[in-house]
Amino acid sequence: MKIEDLRAGDELLYSGEFLLMRDAAQKRFKKMLDEGKELPISLDGIIIFYAGPAKPTKDSFGAIGPTTSSRMDSFLEMLYLKGVLATVGKGKRSLQAVSLCKKYKRVYFLAPSGAAAALAGRISGMTVVAFDDLGTEAIFRVSVKDFPLYVAIDCLGNDVFIKNRG
Repeated sequence: MKIEDLRAGDELLYSGEFLLMRDAAQKRFKKMLDEGKELPISLDGIIIFYAGPAKPTKDSFGAIGPTTSSRMDSFLEMLYLKGVLATVGKGKRSLQAVSLCKKYKRVYFLAPSGAAAALAGRISGMTVVAFDDLGTEAIFRVSVKDFPLYVAIDCLGNDVFIKNRG
C-alpha cells in the first residue's frame, strides 16, 4: 500500500500491523517529548489505530473497534512528526487534521464502527508494547489480516466528510 496513491473514498483490506493508541498514551507521549525524554517505541512508518481492545477471552482477542478520532486531533502533528504514516478511527476530523494530512502527505482511515466483535476476528496477534499501567489505554502492537479500511482523508486533503461540514 502506497499512502500517496490512496484517494478519499477508496476501500481496502489491510494486512499488517497497527499500534493501538488512545488519549492517555498520546498525552503521555506529549508530556515525555515536552520534558525532552525519549519515547519508549519508534513511531516511524506506523499506522495508529485509535482503539481500545476489550479484555481477551480464552478463544479470541475480544472486541476491538474504533473510537472517535477528533478528540485526538491536538496530538496529530506530534504523531506525524514522529513518522506515523496514517491514523485509523471513526468520525470526521477537524479542518486542522485535514490540513495536517495534506501538509505531511498522510492519510486518515475509517474502520467499521459497531462491528467490534467481527473486527476482532481479523486479529492474529496482539501484545502490549508500552504503558502497560494504562490497561486498555496501553499501547498495543496488533497484527491484522484483511482488516477493512475506508480512506476518509487522503494526502491531498480530500475529505469524504466535506459535504457534511457546517
